[in-house]
This record gives sequence, structure tokens and C-alpha cells, in this order.
Amino acid sequence: MSDGGLTISRILHAGYVFECEGERIAFDTIFENPFSRNCHAFPDVRFDREAIRAQRFSAVFISHFHDDHCSLESLDLLDRATPLYIYCIFDDLFEMVRMLGFTEVYSLTLNLPVHVGPFEVIPREAMDADVDSMFQVMAGGMNVLNVVDSWIDAGTLEKLVREGPWDMVLWPFQTMREIEVLAPSRAAPAPPRLPDEWIEQLRALEPRFVVPSSCQFRQEPWSWYNRAFFPISYAQFAREVGAALPGVGVVRLNPSVSVRLDAGSLQASAPLPWVIPVGEQDVDYDYQGHAAAPPTAQIAAHFCALTQAQHARVMEYCRVLLPAKYGAVEASSDYFDEARIWELALFGSTGEVERLRYRLDERGATLVGVDTGPLGWSTEIPAAKLYAALEHGESLTSMYMRINDTVFDADTEAALAQAEVDVVDDPLIRCLFSDTFGAYQAAQLRRLLAR
Repeated sequence: MSDGGLTISRILHAGYVFECEGERIAFDTIFENPFSRNCHAFPDVRFDREAIRAQRFSAVFISHFHDDHCSLESLDLLDRATPLYIYCIFDDLFEMVRMLGFTEVYSLTLNLPVHVGPFEVIPREAMDADVDSMFQVMAGGMNVLNVVDSWIDAGTLEKLVREGPWDMVLWPFQTMREIEVLAPSRAAPAPPRLPDEWIEQLRALEPRFVVPSSCQFRQEPWSWYNRAFFPISYAQFAREVGAALPGVGVVRLNPSVSVRLDAGSLQASAPLPWVIPVGEQDVDYDYQGHAAAPPTAQIAAHFCALTQAQHARVMEYCRVLLPAKYGAVEASSDYFDEARIWELALFGSTGEVERLRYRLDERGATLVGVDTGPLGWSTEIPAAKLYAALEHGESLTSMYMRINDTVFDADTEAALAQAEVDVVDDPLIRCLFSDTFGAYQAAQLRRLLAR
């Protein structure tokens, strides 16, 4: 391995290009704004799609299947001869990528190196190895850890420390509140500081440079999530890491920005010409943990009204398919071991609401009258978003679902507290997502093949 250094360029979110000795590899290639339906680049950028089509990468590595890391709409811009290395335990994703026309598609194995020209890329174990991975990248005498979205457990940290010294760590710097915003009236504000284990882990790794990575996005301009989703600002990250690790350089890489890393320095390099900055780039997050969530009816007004056929699709799911499926998806909490009355409220674009009540028990879900009670769980959702989930594979973080945004009777509240039930045990969430894989990518593939 040469010691001439390497160039690292930011695409967006967890996307990077690494270049060394004339070879270029890319990670988690997202070339969309917005991506994942409602994730808008922050800072704002646009992509030169034709210029991207002209790019030739020696390989592309994808850390996991989540749609903000693996999007077929973005992969569609790449040359079909590009070798794709994907970490995923589900064969379906590999089949979808091959159906898109890629001829070299490989499954990554943890700790098994992949060699591409001067690069050695080693997938490392994330805390949830069934979902995602991180990458150790060695080239040009440099050793870089791309943590992507993952958390690091104690055992993996010990192994990574032994793999040092580290020249740079790309660290996912947000404690996203994607679960808390589903039940805002029951969630406490985030602590106004970085998690203690982050500082401990960065101290153990002792990198020369740290890049606050991942989460370069916001939701729609009107979304209340923009005040409640991202607790940590770039400035706070730099301040806390700088204070705890005074010898470490904290480097912000906005989309398109490139740096040249070598043994003696980190220097600016030519930006990616096909990632085009739009407006102010050194923007920052403004978390307001006390921000009040608007009513679901107000949120639903931002979405188009469903057609008659689309509304029929939603109601068929709610009245027929959901009750049939509920008994096959288990909850992780014993709260639902007892029979519960669940209300599902569907909000239309003009404020209208349809409320359905179900009796949930070990046999399944049964529609009941509105006066059957007491209520034991509640779910609100814009009807347009439920349709998007059914037809387009829309993910939970963009659906504006609202869970248990009410006060139940004293016995129910006590049972909820005792069971410490997680909001992802919500019946609608379980029926939509518990036994499905790749719905977003499958919907993308249908659209792309239908062209």
C-alpha cells in the first residue's frame, strides 16, 4: 500500500467518494434531493444527473438496505458494469439490483476484505449486524473508519482500537428523534449534549480527524420535525469533541466538498463538480425540544387529496387486509397480551377524519363500534401517507404518524407505564413493516422497469 494519501469527497448524508492513484470508489451513493420521499439536503444541493451518468467508479459499497443509503433511483444513474458490494442479509435486495441491470453484484461479509486497486475495504460489525455495517478503508497509507449510521458496541470497539492508528473517522453525529416524534406528547426532550459513550469511543479510537457525518437533511420546509428531529448541531459537535479531544481536528464536509488526507496534513481539494451547492452551505440545526406538534389534521392538509380509487385502496387495507394480518405480527411488549381497543384515525387533506376502532386480542383485530371501550391505544395518520406506504413503500420516518396523543383512563395509563411499551409496537406499524423487506426499493424498481 502506497503512502501518497487519498482524497475524500462528500456526496450527501452518508455518501462519499474516495480517490487514490487514479481509482475511485464510492459509498452509500444517494444522488437525489429530496431522497427517501421527504429528506431534503441540508445544506441544499442539486445533482447534475447527466454528469453522474458519465462517472465511472471502480466500485460502489452500500452499508445497508435503508432507503437513505440504498436507493435504486440513484443506482439507476450508474454504469451497469460498476461492481456493487452490498451488506444485506436479504437476498431480495440483490435480486432487485440485478433486475435493474447490474452485472457485478456482491454480498459483503463482515471482516472479509475487498481489494479494489490501491484500496482495501473491510466491512466491520455494527451493533445491529442484521441491518447495517461500517467500513474500514485503507489506501495511500491512510486508515479511515466510516461508521455510517451504526452504533459501536464494546466488543467491536476493542477490535477497532487494535486496527488503529486511525487517520480519520466519519462519525454519525446525530441522535435522531425518529421514534420520539411519533409520540411527541409522551416523549421527553433530548439531553442537550452528546452521548457520553461517543466521547469515550472517540477517545479510544484517537483519530487525527473526525468528520460529523450522516444526517445532512431536513424534512419539508413546513415540517415541525425540523425543530424536533435533530438535537445536535454541527457547532455543538465541534465544541464538545474539541473540548474532550483537543488534539483531534473536527472537519465539516458539506456536500461536494473534498479534502486531501496524507500523513502530514489535511488540505482542501477540488470539489465534486456534479454535486452543486445551492445557497448558504454552513447552515446548522436548531433543535427546540419543547416545540409543540401541530394537529394531524393540519399536517394532512399539506398532502394531495386521494382519488376515489386511492381512498378505496386505503379503506380495503384498513377494513380487510389489516385485520387479517394483525394476528400474524407479534408485539415485543406484553401490553397487547390482553385485549385492547385500538382507534385508527385517517385524516384527509381538507380536515375530514375517518375513525375506525378495532378489538385487538390473541385471535387478531376485529372492527367494532365507536362506543366500544375503554380505548387502549390510538394512532393518527394522514390518509395520503398510508396510501404512500401501501403503494410506494414509504418509510415510517416520513409518514407523520401520531401515536397515543391522548390521555387514557387511569388503568390504561398504568398498564402502559408498567409494560414500558415501545411505540413501534403500534398495530399499524407492525402490520405495515414487521414482515416486509425492501418495499421502498421494490416500488422504485416497478417504476424504473415500467419506463
